[in-house]
Amino acid sequence: MNTRHVVFALLSFCATAAFAQQSQSTATTPVVAAPSPADVERMRTQLADWPNLARYRAEDEALPPPRAGEQRVVFLGDSITDRWGRKVGTFFPGKGYINRGISGQTTPQMLLRFQQDVVRLHPSVLVLLAGTNDIARNTGPSSPMMIEDNLRSMAAIAKDNGIRLVIGSILPAARYRWRPGINGVADIREVNRWLKTFCAENNFVFVDYYTAMADDAGGMKPGLSSDEVHPTEAGYEIMTPLAEQGIAQALNHR
Repeated sequence: MNTRHVVFALLSFCATAAFAQQSQSTATTPVVAAPSPADVERMRTQLADWPNLARYRAEDEALPPPRAGEQRVVFLGDSITDRWGRKVGTFFPGKGYINRGISGQTTPQMLLRFQQDVVRLHPSVLVLLAGTNDIARNTGPSSPMMIEDNLRSMAAIAKDNGIRLVIGSILPAARYRWRPGINGVADIREVNRWLKTFCAENNFVFVDYYTAMADDAGGMKPGLSSDEVHPTEAGYEIMTPLAEQGIAQALNHR
């Protein structure tokens, strides 16, 4: 076989191999669905306003200062707080508590909006519930220490502004359906242990939702959640008196 024939044979072999590889790659590579217009708009909004300061800005600016003798209470958190009593008249009826929960948020986002959505409202008490979305990696990689650092920072700001602090344990969650590869049971337990100690050492009030709602595996007890993360009405019925007790304890603390 002369040199020309050898070169031709090699080129033919390479072309055949490349075609086969391309065909195999095409067959095995999953097709990634294009984001919906709603998803694109949501991502664009988040990039422009990562902590979502716009969500409550107008309400915060319109809210008058507390009246003389008023002991204002603000709730800060994620979707678990955001969904709490959103039907008219069901969020601690007659109490006038202010809900500043935002669905999907993590502790760094809450820290960035802490001045606007908490401090400038001049509350006597803050009820803080946060951390489960950090464990679900909603805004990127996270660890118990990172969550604890953000909670510690928010607590320091509250204390510096004379705000009495009630911190709730992270609710049980055996899994996150929107993050199927993550099992957060160990991280939730670790952060909750730290929270209990942190509150005791700093005279903050710790509200233990977890113990009241968890099964032996670290998930929600039957009937308390529709998706293993967010409480049902039955779940909120357990949480509400615990939060009330925590608020009363904070207000009575001297």
